[in-house]
Amino acid sequence: MSSLVGLLRLADDVLRGEASAVRVRPTAGRPALGGFTMLIVAFGMFYGVVMGTYGGIGGSRIWQVVYSAVKVPFLLITTFALSLPSFLVVNTLLGLRNDFAQVVRALLTTQAGLTVILSALAPFTAFWYVSGSDYHPAILFNGVMFAVASFGAQAMLRRDYVPLIRKNPKHLWMLRTWLVIYVFVGIQMGWVLRPFIGNPDAPVQFFRENSWSNAYEVVIQMIWEVVSGRGRS
Repeated sequence: MSSLVGLLRLADDVLRGEASAVRVRPTAGRPALGGFTMLIVAFGMFYGVVMGTYGGIGGSRIWQVVYSAVKVPFLLITTFALSLPSFLVVNTLLGLRNDFAQVVRALLTTQAGLTVILSALAPFTAFWYVSGSDYHPAILFNGVMFAVASFGAQAMLRRDYVPLIRKNPKHLWMLRTWLVIYVFVGIQMGWVLRPFIGNPDAPVQFFRENSWSNAYEVVIQMIWEVVSGRGRS
């Protein structure tokens, strides 16, 4: 019980902007980075559970709930881990390497904040499902929820980056660079890990066939089919 209370207090600190090492006083207590990871896992799994309940939880559908609970935090953590090395290289090239420990903490705090916001949106997702949404609108609605959480997290990151930008204006460009890298990697990771909801009319699968294909190739192909008229029946 005490660990749950501590986790909720950390979530509150993250939302208030009191957990980032960039903002807190040097003498203030700073939560360990593992605490932020626990937030990502716990709150990410919570939203994943709700996300996976589309189509019910009876029979084999219960496995979709389990898969979605695992995939959401895995998506966020893996995207963060894959984006970080290239971001480190760019920061080093611009002479910002000495600030990178603070940068990582700000980024990880933002990741935790994103999952907290996402979990707060879970009731809306559940209500959308109960309202009788079809499969494709349900996918779109979840995409909107992720977008809302991402915009909120971006506002948090900007807030935490203010001291760094004051210290060196180059950090403003790095803030924008991080967004580009993270979105680029996140889209591909989301494509690889699909389905997150699962079509009730199809067998429950952890991965879809051809899951390791390139998301951007598929998108470009879809756009070309629309433009050329090949996608018309």
